[in-house]
Amino acid sequence: MSRQVFLYDPPDRFVAGTVGLPGRRTFFLQASGQGRTTSVALEKAQVEALAERIDELLDEVVRRSGGSAPVPAVAPSEVDDTAPLVSPVEEEFRVGTMALAWDGEGERMVVEAQAVVELEPGEDEDLADAEERLLQDDENGPPMLRVRISGTMARAFAKRAMEVVNAGRPPCPLCSLPLDPEGHVCPRQNGYRRSE
Repeated sequence: MSRQVFLYDPPDRFVAGTVGLPGRRTFFLQASGQGRTTSVALEKAQVEALAERIDELLDEVVRRSGGSAPVPAVAPSEVDDTAPLVSPVEEEFRVGTMALAWDGEGERMVVEAQAVVELEPGEDEDLADAEERLLQDDENGPPMLRVRISGTMARAFAKRAMEVVNAGRPPCPLCSLPLDPEGHVCPRQNGYRRSE
């Protein structure tokens, strides 16, 4: 079966968001455009890493261009997207690997998210071989979401993604672990339940 590529060049909207209550949230990347929407699930740490890496790459693009690249230093407030994810959120796949690139000719950020690839039982593969296989644009590879966005849209994506990551459960003031609504067993309180 040939690879399924969900291509948005450019999307009308590309955001990170969640479904569920803090502590039980599922994180998604969602791209919309031309009457269709694609949602892929991923881990909170992946969303955070993607947002940080996008900002770092955009900063590098600006630095290398001497400030002439069409990339704002921060996300302009007029492009803020605070709307919820488009419902119903239907997961196409769970993200395993992601890649970022800057297309200097098209002046676009390219974001790719590939589905988790599971090895066959007994199949042994070293890390270098696995990375090489995933980076190949194999027509029989795992499903992939590929989005091409402007520098402005990329800054707005990164800003919202960090807000989504930080909107979870508040940290315990003593141990910094997340507080559940019911409280939590705080190691700094010798195992006594702490509630806010």
